[in-house]
Amino acid sequence: MYSKWTYILVMFAVTYLVRVLPLTIFRKPINSRFMQSFLYYVPYVTLALMTFPAIINATQSPIAGALALLAGIAAAWLGAGLLPVAAICCVVVFAAEFIV
Repeated sequence: MYSKWTYILVMFAVTYLVRVLPLTIFRKPINSRFMQSFLYYVPYVTLALMTFPAIINATQSPIAGALALLAGIAAAWLGAGLLPVAAICCVVVFAAEFIV
């Protein structure tokens, strides 16, 4: 098949292009409010798309993961910090695994 060096070279090229292309394409400041807003939220959306399925599938029951997600969202909405939200989610998953 292919050698490991081929894979490393392809990964290098893709990573390099992703970092260099925006610098070469966008030489002037972006004045469009829509584009600025879009580019601002891209990292958050990417993180959410990677995190939410993992939250649901990390438990034995997807229902327990969904309940923990809802409890975490509620706790964060009410102003709890990162550690209390994580603790609440752990407790909800632990309790839900016994019930479900």
